[in-house]
Amino acid sequence: MPLRISDLLARPDLRLSVTYEVPPRLLERTIEAATVSDLLTPGKWLQGGELLMTIGLLLPMEPAACRTYVRDAAEGGAACLALGLGQGLPYQEAPDVLVAAAEEAGLPLLTVPDEVPFIAVTKAVFDARADEQRAALHRAFATQRRLTAAAAAGDGLRPMLAEWTAATEVGAAVLDPLGRLLAAGGREQHPPPAQARELIERVATRGLRGSASSTAAGQQLEVQPLGARRLRGLLLLTGRPDEAARSVVPGLVSLLSLELERRHLRDEPERRRRSALLSELLADEDPSADRARDMLHSVGLTAERVRGVVVEPVSGDGATGAGRHPGDETADAAQETAADLALAMPGGLVRITDAAPGGAPGRLIEAVVGEELDIRDVLARFAPHCPAGIGSATAPEAVRVSLRQAAGLLAVSRSSGEPEEARQSQSSRLLLDLGDRRTLHGYADSVLGPLDLADNGEELIATLAAWLETGGAWDATSRRLGVHRHTVRNRLDKAMDLTGRRLDDPDDRFDLWLATRIRRGGAPSAHAASRPAPPPPPTPPAR
Repeated sequence: MPLRISDLLARPDLRLSVTYEVPPRLLERTIEAATVSDLLTPGKWLQGGELLMTIGLLLPMEPAACRTYVRDAAEGGAACLALGLGQGLPYQEAPDVLVAAAEEAGLPLLTVPDEVPFIAVTKAVFDARADEQRAALHRAFATQRRLTAAAAAGDGLRPMLAEWTAATEVGAAVLDPLGRLLAAGGREQHPPPAQARELIERVATRGLRGSASSTAAGQQLEVQPLGARRLRGLLLLTGRPDEAARSVVPGLVSLLSLELERRHLRDEPERRRRSALLSELLADEDPSADRARDMLHSVGLTAERVRGVVVEPVSGDGATGAGRHPGDETADAAQETAADLALAMPGGLVRITDAAPGGAPGRLIEAVVGEELDIRDVLARFAPHCPAGIGSATAPEAVRVSLRQAAGLLAVSRSSGEPEEARQSQSSRLLLDLGDRRTLHGYADSVLGPLDLADNGEELIATLAAWLETGGAWDATSRRLGVHRHTVRNRLDKAMDLTGRRLDDPDDRFDLWLATRIRRGGAPSAHAASRPAPPPPPTPPAR
């Protein structure tokens, strides 16, 4: 426990006394040190928390000057003022003017009797501080032993965090590099508070290069990076550790980092299984839609459309150790980067392959991800400065095409210094963004008008749009619409008969795609909306 003013007053050997009715809260102030000074302005020589002792040799008796002296000591950080009394000293009792000034400033004023030298008070303070530090050291050792025992048990992260929280009353949680909760010290696994998100992001982007702390809504937050050579996770501390707990934080970080490295090694067989599964999927040049979908579902990747991603890893520093070939560094970088991406990407379908002939020498990382994943954020976090290509979204059975697109963008990415993404129909996007809305909707009406007038016209247009957006994938279209693939074919055959178009003609397909995109883009602008509404379609004859 810290040394307080009340503790000094309770010691019979010191025989200290208060000079006025000091409020109990002031007597609970912590004493950090003891010092002696007879200066009129001692405040600038203080660091805070001192018991300031004086014999009052130069103490002014004029009330204003005395108040100035006491205020200077209080503003300098003195926790308490003590006046030495005795024969041969200026004062045999505390002068009223000093007592009044101390009470006004809220600074406790004690008296030290003649038979107690100042050095006795000083030794008492420093002995108490030494005892406090020894107790803190014992608590730190005890906490470290509890953490080590929990780590040696091999039961994962949570027992260590629970021991830490029980010993220090400071909340602790381990997050993965994307800020997702892995384990927490409490009984309930709560996600990190919203105030910690910016702090987590800041540390995660810096890797192992430093920690950060802040205070939000009166709560102390601290984030420490975890890992040996690469960032494996983040430690979030919620609360203010005392001196003993603070000394144990490095040990906690080391033990948690060791556990995450163990987990990384234990996950290697699963990463290899998923890599083999991806190789099996890509080895089939014409997989059925059901088989491709089932393979992705088996690893939890349930997205209807997926993207291929290709990354060209680079070694961290380019240095080569003794007896190692530069290619070994690249291979190590490929393994580490692939493992990080497998952890971050839902499904973990990641593999390492040899670079294509004619490309840059070395290894490449191929991955398959769901369309909804913010792949640029993942690459920025786990493969910074690595050339990367991102293929267009496609049906699972056509992911080979998306990967081929991604690999073809690596050269562009090397030049631009950032991941490059396959973007289809840039000219049509430009037209949609810049074209006059009335003209665009008129164009769409001219292409899709025959379907507007047909029975179930909306159904035909929705089926056409879904088929075009899935890249002509019949099974993906039927799943999106919830109908049989034969129904999809029948609807499209009817739509082509009505429009006079052909799905196997590139120009017709582009016209149909652009028209459906215009319709999907929303209502025309105000001046376009002011045109007269088209007449309603004629009522078909009764059947």
